[in-house]
Amino acid sequence: MVRIRLRRIGAKAQPSYRIVAADKESPRDGRFLEILGFYNPRTNPATIQLNEDRLYQWLKNGAQPSDSVEQVLKSAGFYQRYERFKQGESLEVLLQEAAAAEAARNTTQKTEATR
Repeated sequence: MVRIRLRRIGAKAQPSYRIVAADKESPRDGRFLEILGFYNPRTNPATIQLNEDRLYQWLKNGAQPSDSVEQVLKSAGFYQRYERFKQGESLEVLLQEAAAAEAARNTTQKTEATR
């Protein structure tokens, strides 16, 4: 079974994550099938970059998102667009809307200091 989950990258005490499609049995930072996005919770607001056309494809083919990825996708507004995709709306229209939402979401960000 394929899961869509977070893969930790970044230095010690400075985590950022890749959103990847991986086999359920592979370890957290182990082998994966494809990189689907990027998530950095340390910026204010959090940086979220998604490859939405590939996310649609993986979800359509039965991949299950982890709980943490589900929260990230909901905060990015992906699930509203995915519901419209399942109802038959054009993928091109949804991808244009996603690009506009990402541009608005990732405008000015400051990395928060640690400790």
